[in-house]
Amino acid sequence: MTSSRRRPPLVLSAAAVLAAAGCSSSDATAQVAVPSPPAKEAAACAALDRLLPDTVAGQQRDDPAPDSPLTARWGAGDAEIVLRCGIPRPAEVADPKYPGVEVEGVSWTVQTRSQGPRFITQYREPYVELLTGTRYEHDASLLQPFGAPVGKTIPKTLDVP
Repeated sequence: MTSSRRRPPLVLSAAAVLAAAGCSSSDATAQVAVPSPPAKEAAACAALDRLLPDTVAGQQRDDPAPDSPLTARWGAGDAEIVLRCGIPRPAEVADPKYPGVEVEGVSWTVQTRSQGPRFITQYREPYVELLTGTRYEHDASLLQPFGAPVGKTIPKTLDVP
């Protein structure tokens, strides 16, 4: 594990970090809504965060604001990949019209969006969501680096054949 993935023990506001770094607010990382799961799920998400890769699909990790172990980000624009852990149970996971894919032992629901695919873990809680840019419209291979971390930290809720 590299130190670039570790969260600091003290979380500062984005404004404080920008002021300390001498940056303007226009340099700030994009905002991502942070889920608010129950404590047990938040602990699983924090464990997942510690195992997430530094790069995914050639994109470097650059976490969004506000700093949280429930969110992570790689890339930008059409190559952006945003992970949110501990989201509420999405209706899509039970809707048979949404296709599914299994990668590295983790099942995902695939939702097509104009901004790029949305992947949501199935048969595990807490739920993990990956919002991706249009570059990944037909590419589920970006899920591969998430298989081992999700498999080790996010408990299965149902055994699937």
